Amino acid sequence: MGEEEEQRNNGGDGGGRKGGTNKYAVACSIIGSIISILMGYDSGVMSGAMLFIKEDLKTNDTQLQVLAGILNVCALVGSLTAGRVSDWVGRRLTISLAACIFLAGSVLMGLAPNYATLLVGRCVAGVGVGYALMIAPVYAVEIASAEIRGSLTSLPEICISFGILIGYVANYFLAKLPLVYGWRTMLGLGALPSAALAVGVLAMPESPRWLVMQGRAEEALVVLRKVCNTAEEADVRLADIKSAAGFIEGDAAPVPRGGGEGVMKEMFLHPTPAVRRILVAALGVHFFQHLTGIEAVVLYSPRIFKAAGIATRNQILAATIGVGVTKTVFIMVAILLVDRVGRRPLYLSSLAGIIASMACLGLGLTVIERSAPRHGAPWAVALAIAAVFTFVAAFSIGVGPITWAYSSEVYPLRLRAQGASVGVAINRIMNAGVSMTFVTLYKAITIGGAFFLFAGLAVVAAAFFYFFCPETQGRALEEIEEVFSRGWRARQRQQAPSPSSVELPPVPDSKARP
Repeated sequence: MGEEEEQRNNGGDGGGRKGGTNKYAVACSIIGSIISILMGYDSGVMSGAMLFIKEDLKTNDTQLQVLAGILNVCALVGSLTAGRVSDWVGRRLTISLAACIFLAGSVLMGLAPNYATLLVGRCVAGVGVGYALMIAPVYAVEIASAEIRGSLTSLPEICISFGILIGYVANYFLAKLPLVYGWRTMLGLGALPSAALAVGVLAMPESPRWLVMQGRAEEALVVLRKVCNTAEEADVRLADIKSAAGFIEGDAAPVPRGGGEGVMKEMFLHPTPAVRRILVAALGVHFFQHLTGIEAVVLYSPRIFKAAGIATRNQILAATIGVGVTKTVFIMVAILLVDRVGRRPLYLSSLAGIIASMACLGLGLTVIERSAPRHGAPWAVALAIAAVFTFVAAFSIGVGPITWAYSSEVYPLRLRAQGASVGVAINRIMNAGVSMTFVTLYKAITIGGAFFLFAGLAVVAAAFFYFFCPETQGRALEEIEEVFSRGWRARQRQQAPSPSSVELPPVPDSKARP
């Protein structure tokens, strides 16, 4: 009797859990997230490669802005189709397909004889990026248990950061090659890990939740027994998944629902109040992520450091490596904290740091810009450089990883893949908008003014997250829809203590005298 009660009290993903992290689930999530390294590498390496592309191909600023942003426009195409494809062929094969598409794009960019071919290669790679950004967090969230889900679904973000760091390092060392080979080698190197991943990912198990949607519950149970710590936990999780998928207990052969038909109608034409709130929260975090200015800082960090007074090309590339190291280290910190502290405290603290650092960066760059050339105030130069690193640290400890973790876990099973694909599409639109307009923006309102604008937008993002995004820490995926069944005011009333539960101080006896 005591043992049964203990199992019931485990809650979350079900009873039978003995605690501890399942190493097999972690390994699967890491392998599934490696695809994100390729996307990060492309962003990081392009920031330095653009310096050499401009010199070699004689491109102007407008062409460079298009080259930087076109990847995200094409990622939009990839992300919008990836959800349906993953519902059709499975999560594992979708990761393999993403790697193959990125492989083709890397080969085209590495062999590009002119700007047009380079642009085509960038477009092809962009489609692969769209697939990768959608499928990596979805696979991780469907493999993980509630206790470690936040950490594992943050892995794609740390892989992106690690990829950016590798790209920065590649820029620094490959810059020593002759001009005609240097940037082509930088961009073409992405083909090697793409080829290895396209084949290697086939050794991973399929998502148990996708298998259940296909009516393959026995195969799902085999996978769950590998990613769970006990057979009892696997059985409970399978029952929860089947219940969430709408399968009636006792059905021997449920009808497969793997095609994802009718999902878009349910999300956008006839959503329930809970689904509507989920869409607002999940799509909203993607909308605001890039409005904080991260793409401007990562992609144009060489220009920012140049504006701050760092003169030589080697110094600029070395400084960008520092940005990559900072981003990677603080995302690792976030992975350690997200399942302990919770999504909301970490995200809102991150935005507070972003607001402060963007305001300081705007101030420093404004003072430098109004000073005589190469005679900027030393304190302003130091403030601007410190603000870049502080911003990257603040973004990486909250807004960066939690955007992907939160937006992947809030959707019900039937909506998750295609809902995540819409979120990635919005993310790419915002990314493209910032990366393709940043140079034009700072020329119009000054580089300092651009970062003051990002600081203001981060304030709006903080208000949005506070009011529209409830905490999901420690809840099973199958329970999260219930959290969104109540609006913000109802959740606040539920959290507030009722008058009957508040202990009033004792009334002093009026007859008592000291």
